[in-house]
Parts: sequence; structure tokens; C-alpha cells
Amino acid sequence: MRKMGPCRLIVSAMLVLCWGLPAKAAEPVDVALVLAVDVSRSMSFDELRIQRQGYAAAISSPEVLRAIGQGVHGRIGVTFFEWAGNHHFQKIIDWTVIETEADAVSIANRLLEENSLGARRTSISGAIQAGMLLLNDVPFPADRLVIDISGDGPNNQGLAVTEARDMAVARGIVINGLPLMTSGGLGSQYNIDDLDEYYRRCVIGGPGSFVVPVTNWPQFPDAVRRKLVLEIGNHAAEPKVWKAQITFSKPYDCLIGEKIRQQREWQFDNDSR
Repeated sequence: MRKMGPCRLIVSAMLVLCWGLPAKAAEPVDVALVLAVDVSRSMSFDELRIQRQGYAAAISSPEVLRAIGQGVHGRIGVTFFEWAGNHHFQKIIDWTVIETEADAVSIANRLLEENSLGARRTSISGAIQAGMLLLNDVPFPADRLVIDISGDGPNNQGLAVTEARDMAVARGIVINGLPLMTSGGLGSQYNIDDLDEYYRRCVIGGPGSFVVPVTNWPQFPDAVRRKLVLEIGNHAAEPKVWKAQITFSKPYDCLIGEKIRQQREWQFDNDSR
């Protein structure tokens, strides 16, 4: 067997120091999951806190840990960021493997360390594009790529949401939705009554994609937990989960958010959305 010369040994050692040993992070995961959470100012401070608490409780719940353990690889990769307008993206949790209860509890604790910061506008398309960039840099092989979007209003800034969705789906990414059909916050007058239908028609996409509507905040923790179990286990949709449809009986206006903003443009110098 040919021996490595001293120079090659030095180079090899430097690569180990720079990049680290190929260890647990390089092992495959069942799903690389991007959690993209709306923090536009249409939500109150209390509602933003409920979101953080709901995700923390769901990620560390026995149901989610059981779903992770039942996967082929028994581990998932998760990253968590908050979004509003198409220039407001704050990464809270970088790519992290969840394999054990300790992994999940660590993420939950980090989510609860700080409060969310609200910002103006609602760019679902920007959140999808940010999720695509994060999936470009996922540091481990993943059987599935998923962007999980939660929000309480339609897209009103940036690229048309259907264009962003179609770009993601073309790359093999599944987009699921958690529409928050609640009221409150400074900009809730820009919300729409059928946000669940908007998400189903305009936001989600890819094989098995689905929507879990939330109509009041007490439902939120359970809805997040059910959604994560479905995404991790890739199960068939449960009751109250709306699957994406290929065709519809009536057309739907996926630019409704942009049109509402245009109609109220004279208010936007001082509004919260």
C-alpha cells in the first residue's frame, strides 16, 4: 500500500481542522424541514409569543419524537426562521439534527430564549425563496425536502406567491401550510376570510402537500404538533387537513393580497403590513 508523503499528511490534517470530521451531521435524515413563521405586524405581541411557545411544545412533544423514531433513519433536520416583508428574514435555529429527546428539548429551549420581533408587510413568496436558499445549504442528505409556511394573511409584497411556489415544487420541494385564521394585531384589516382556501390554492404544492387551518389561538399548539407528525412521517392527511388539489371548479384570485394593498396604498406609509 502506497504511503502518504508528509505534505499530503499536512494537507489532510488541515482539512480535518477546517471542515471537521465527517460525523453525525453527514448522516442522512428522513426530512429536511424548513419552519417559516410569519411575524408581520398583523399579529399582536401575545400572538407572536403563542407561536414560539406552540412550536417549542410541538417539537419536543412525545408525538413528534415518536414520529421521528419511526422514520427510516430515525432523525430529521430542522431549521427555523421568522419572516415578514421580502427583506425581513431572521434565522432563529440553524440546521440542526433531531434524533433524541435531548435534541428536541434543546431546540425548544432556544425558541423560548427570546421574543419574536414583528415587521411590516407579508411576503409569503419571499419566505418560500428564503426556504429554498436554506435547502440549498442543508448539510446532510435528506430523503424529502419540505418548507412549512405559517401565516395570517395573503402575500402582498414581492414575487407572486404562485411563481415562488412553482419554482420550489420544480426543485422537488414540498410546501405545506398553516393558515392562521385569527384576528388581532395592527394590520388584521388586510387579512381575508378564506385564508385556508388561499393557502390551498396559491401557497402549498408538491406531492402530498396539505393545509392545517387554525381558527383560534388555543388550537395552535395542537395544530403545529399534528402538522409536524404528518410532515415527519409522510402520512396520509387526517380529517381537518386540506390536501392540495390539481383542478378546481372555480378560478381563484391568487393576487388578492396585492390588490388589497393597492386599494389601500394611500394608508401604507403608516400601516403595519
